[in-house]
Amino acid sequence: MSGTNGSISGTAAPDVEFTILCDVAADGTVTPFLRRYQSDSAGTVTPADYEVDGVTEYTATGTVGVCAEQTNPDPEIASTAQRQTGAGTVTIPSGARSVTFMVFAGAPTVSIGGGPAVVLPAGATATWSVDKGGQAGESLQDEFVFTGAAGADFMILSTREV
Repeated sequence: MSGTNGSISGTAAPDVEFTILCDVAADGTVTPFLRRYQSDSAGTVTPADYEVDGVTEYTATGTVGVCAEQTNPDPEIASTAQRQTGAGTVTIPSGARSVTFMVFAGAPTVSIGGGPAVVLPAGATATWSVDKGGQAGESLQDEFVFTGAAGADFMILSTREV
């Protein structure tokens, strides 16, 4: 048998790893960025910082650390039920998350955002609401004014963040 004896030499490929860190400025502004750690065949580790696009170089200006976990707590919602019998007005200020109008008797009106009054007959129900995944801060931007005359009987259910 014949063969070749000797050592085999190879060059190790560099090891590259990324982590997301946050740069917190003195005013509290948080800027996430990428830190690349690259080690060469000798084991020397060289860090480099980049914007989150992974291409543009980034220079930290504040305190660098692990980013705080982003939380989107469920907003606390208050509910209100208001019943009006006979002549009278119920106003729901802007900022509600939902408004439901139920007419039991008579023909009360609703005016939204200062617009014309619309009559809703007995037995009618109407609901206005926002829902973009339950994110905090969503609300109806208009005021609702419900007005009843003698013989009217209606209820308004509303919700809003507190």
